[in-house]
Amino acid sequence: MHLDVQDLRNFYYRNPLGRAVQKVLRARIAEFWNEAHGKSIAGFGFAVPFLRPYLADARRVMALMPAPQGVIGWPQGMPNVSVLCEETFWPVETGHVDRLLVVHGLETSEQPGALLDECLRVLGPGGSALFIVPNRAGLWSRSDRTPFGFGRPYSQTQLETQLKSHGFLPERHVTTLFQPPSDRPFWRRTAGMWERMGARISVLAAGGVLMVEATKRVQAPNGPALRDTVRRPLGVLAPKPKAKPV
Repeated sequence: MHLDVQDLRNFYYRNPLGRAVQKVLRARIAEFWNEAHGKSIAGFGFAVPFLRPYLADARRVMALMPAPQGVIGWPQGMPNVSVLCEETFWPVETGHVDRLLVVHGLETSEQPGALLDECLRVLGPGGSALFIVPNRAGLWSRSDRTPFGFGRPYSQTQLETQLKSHGFLPERHVTTLFQPPSDRPFWRRTAGMWERMGARISVLAAGGVLMVEATKRVQAPNGPALRDTVRRPLGVLAPKPKAKPV
């Protein structure tokens, strides 16, 4: 079940806790994708809070929002790049996307397998997808005060297994968002400390969000190998008989 787009917008843009989440996740995403010059970048779900840094340099930015969630115009004050689409049928050419960011999309989808197939379809050669989902072992998936408390949380093994079964090759992963999911002043003042501590002892303090970067797996051809002879060679390439001496 997808969350309503208005609730997502209010959390990320009007809630102090949501703005803190936006800051942490943006910094982590930048560690995966530190540049976007000349690239085509798409986000699915509610990825707009994290796409803004790429508007200046990317060749194209697209914000795909599923119909059950709803859509908002984005970015404000600039030409709109957001579009309402079917969850498993995007208005994007095959192999057109260089970077794909999926946030609040996979864990709330009723057709996760078909959604991953669509992600694979639009991803181009050499492209990568970054999936951000609630961590099953974290505190954020246990609280419905934030969007990460809805849908199906994942463990790293569960997410990577699902990605592999749909043609993706997981490359890197991190957990983040170690601060408690609370908007109380004490937790807001100490948020930075919790993030620094969690990054150092992440084995003991599970983060609230799991991030996995995956690339498109290229299958080796399974047909017959090239033959030594060509059945119908071009005439200009055929060997010519040697001329006889006069």
